[in-house]
Amino acid sequence: MTAPLRIGNASGFYGDRFDAMREMLTGGELDVLTGDYLAELTMLILGRDRLKDPSAGYARTFLRQLEECLGLAHERGVKIVSNAGGLNPAGLAGRVRELADRLGIPVRVAHVEGDDLTAAHPGSLAAHAYLGGFGIAECLRQGADIIVTGRVTDAALVTGPAAAHFGWGPQDHDQLAGAVVAGHVLECGTQATGGNYAFFTEAPGDLRRPGFPLAEIHEDGTAVITKHPGTGGLVDVGTVTAQLLYETQGARYAGPDVTARLDTVRLVQEGPDRVRIHGVRGEAPPPTLKLGLNRLGGFRNEVTFVLTGLDIEHKAALVRDQLESALDSAKSRPAEASWTLARTDHPDAPTEETASALLRLVVRDPEQAAVGRALSGAAVELALASYPGFHVLAPPGKGSPYGVFEADHVPQDEVDHVAVLADGRRIPVPPPHDTLVLRERGLPEPPLPTPLPPGPTRRAPLGLLAGARSGDKGGNANVGVWARTDEAWAWLAHTLTTTLFRELLQETADLTVVRHTLPHLRALNFTVEGILGEGVAAQHRFDPQAKALGEWLRSRHADIPEALL
Repeated sequence: MTAPLRIGNASGFYGDRFDAMREMLTGGELDVLTGDYLAELTMLILGRDRLKDPSAGYARTFLRQLEECLGLAHERGVKIVSNAGGLNPAGLAGRVRELADRLGIPVRVAHVEGDDLTAAHPGSLAAHAYLGGFGIAECLRQGADIIVTGRVTDAALVTGPAAAHFGWGPQDHDQLAGAVVAGHVLECGTQATGGNYAFFTEAPGDLRRPGFPLAEIHEDGTAVITKHPGTGGLVDVGTVTAQLLYETQGARYAGPDVTARLDTVRLVQEGPDRVRIHGVRGEAPPPTLKLGLNRLGGFRNEVTFVLTGLDIEHKAALVRDQLESALDSAKSRPAEASWTLARTDHPDAPTEETASALLRLVVRDPEQAAVGRALSGAAVELALASYPGFHVLAPPGKGSPYGVFEADHVPQDEVDHVAVLADGRRIPVPPPHDTLVLRERGLPEPPLPTPLPPGPTRRAPLGLLAGARSGDKGGNANVGVWARTDEAWAWLAHTLTTTLFRELLQETADLTVVRHTLPHLRALNFTVEGILGEGVAAQHRFDPQAKALGEWLRSRHADIPEALL
């Protein structure tokens, strides 16, 4: 048997804890260290960087981290695999080589390319296919020490090293699926070790500085999620479940290398800070790759009026009527204007801040002028002519560009997936021969547990029984909800229907909500279609990435059996 592969994570997003790379290299044994720097919003940010400087388009912090840690990784024999290349993996690979030469560290730097399809999509700021892990695997098989990629799936940073280490091929679906699940747990860093955890108040570990996670991956695709000894946070079935549900949907989790069956995943607490993932089954991947399209959507601006004390609704109505009239008479009225009143005020409040509500206006338009001076002039001119106590959090500025994300698909065989080695050799990575179209493989709804017997109920927050984690996928949001006991699961599975979900989260009342059931995880996963408009960069709502949608759900009250409370 080949020895297990220890793969760590040192970044869950562009801007994550800078010291994590050093902490992971010095905190314990590792074979591979990964870093995930890319998200839908990040690709837009890097696209705007590239407009200003064609040699840019990658995560600059990765280079600064390597400056401190490249020698350490070389001494310890740790391979580094990262998607920090963003829109320019070749450029970043060149910069890493320059850094290594300057530091006198003999490392072989390779990169993966072929994801950039921007030229084929006029009007896009960035158009990138989500590649799999076999380009990374080829670089490692050819002796690379550092591999940087562009847009690959987050899990590919783990499936690639695992495939290289164990000699897996595209047909090893179960093993690849196990690595995909482990990679999905690792990809968001400390979200697997207690960060953003619903039951953080009960966590036994120190959550002030959670350690970053690592996976011990075995030849059969099973894995143990853990962290370095002595680091903060915790790893238990709850933290791993939460991350498994994050930004996934149904039982089939499709990727370029394999479709992982999330309904087969089983979790076992093996010991302190050790959770074993086993039983994962895989199927052939779809014949297409996801394609992420980022474009500039126009310009946006906003102003927040502070309404204090009495007559909040009347104050809001007055200033709204005044500003709408001013915008109507302007030369160019913004194409979109949305108002939100947040009742943060309290009666008989002890401080002015707690006596105040916030009225927020957001405007959008293809032209900057329509959201700039037109808004700022109209808002500021009301200073002495509107509701009593008029003031704003900050005066509106000139307006700033916003982005739009769209998802599409492209056939796998139309993408030139290439591993580019340190010596310049280019090795094509063929698409998988065995594929299955997802829509042709409907899964029956799994059986639900036996309902609890009737009994007295009490009105209480859903979060007393259930954990949740939520996030964004383009214009959609996903909310994963799980129970910690079989009894709570029996109640949750029968009670939290899409109808009740819409009643509890009234913003979703007119939207399509799809429920997916994952009994082995005692979990439900809800997809809310269209709640985020044109994606996170468009900042369509108060919480543009739906990060707190799950916590809002947990705060809502339901009739819960007293036996469970």
